[in-house]
Amino acid sequence: MTRRGNLLLKASILVLAGVSLSGCISPQADSITGRYTAPIGGSPVISNETPYSAALRCMAGYTGHRPLRIAVGQIADYTGKSESDNSGRKITQGAALMAMSALSKAGVNLVERFDTSVAEMELKYANNKLIGADQNGGPDYRQIIAGSIPGSDYYLVGGITELNFNIRSDGANADGGETATNGLKGQTGGNMYVMNVGLDLRLVDTKTLQVVDVISYQKQIIGRQVSVGVFDFLGANFFDASVGESALEPIQLAVRSVIERAVLEMTTRLYHTSGSCAASTDPLADAGDRDAPVHRDNNTPTIARNEDHHNDDNARQAPYRFYGSSDPVADTGLRGSE
Repeated sequence: MTRRGNLLLKASILVLAGVSLSGCISPQADSITGRYTAPIGGSPVISNETPYSAALRCMAGYTGHRPLRIAVGQIADYTGKSESDNSGRKITQGAALMAMSALSKAGVNLVERFDTSVAEMELKYANNKLIGADQNGGPDYRQIIAGSIPGSDYYLVGGITELNFNIRSDGANADGGETATNGLKGQTGGNMYVMNVGLDLRLVDTKTLQVVDVISYQKQIIGRQVSVGVFDFLGANFFDASVGESALEPIQLAVRSVIERAVLEMTTRLYHTSGSCAASTDPLADAGDRDAPVHRDNNTPTIARNEDHHNDDNARQAPYRFYGSSDPVADTGLRGSE
């Protein structure tokens, strides 16, 4: 085949490839579906679960026996981290909504305090007698009845306080091949890196504003990259092929996991359960996390409450014992006699 024929063949292949690709998109909307093209993907909608969701649902068997009402306030992002292209924050701004979902999984009675704009507008309209009555008989407008809105016993507030990138990373790369100019050559490489997120929550008694519980948890997130490539000459032609794979544990799912773990512990302590839910269904729980919750109320002496809180803090150090020996907190000589 002549050189001219080769050029025509390559041009024809490019044209056919372009036509095949353009066949997925039409410049005219479909008369039936009203779309230019069919979207890809067919993943079903599934429940948004974490390793602690089953333990939270187990708690629902205990929370119904003590009908406390809990409200969720602001759980803000205090990390201050944003994307490099100014497209937004790196951490979700919906941590409060995640906490509401976690409390709902645990069967806790929730009262709305996070977004009351609609209720306040309805109250304003009802006060001006602009909303019609819901029942027959009586006034033809909605009445405002004193005491119709239940109050909360406790409220949950806090924030996401840590987002640390590249706590540690490992990598390896290798190149090799034949020494000849047109010899086979290849390269391979892999990298792993770890980051973490941290959360601080507090549970407050609505009537007294006493902070009854404080929790600080963190979770590490792992990511990896693997790549392999080959370069070689085949007669007058050459080829260069490479494949790779990368994965990062979802950051926002890690935030949800930390929140659900904190809510699990708070509800266990608040409802004075035995911790059997976490011990039997929580796949990430260990002996240090399964200690029986401490009963604390306003009738408990202050000294006893402080002593119990000190023991709780010691128990919460269990997840951090996997830090390396370079962690000064793990050095008994620095801790002193506590």
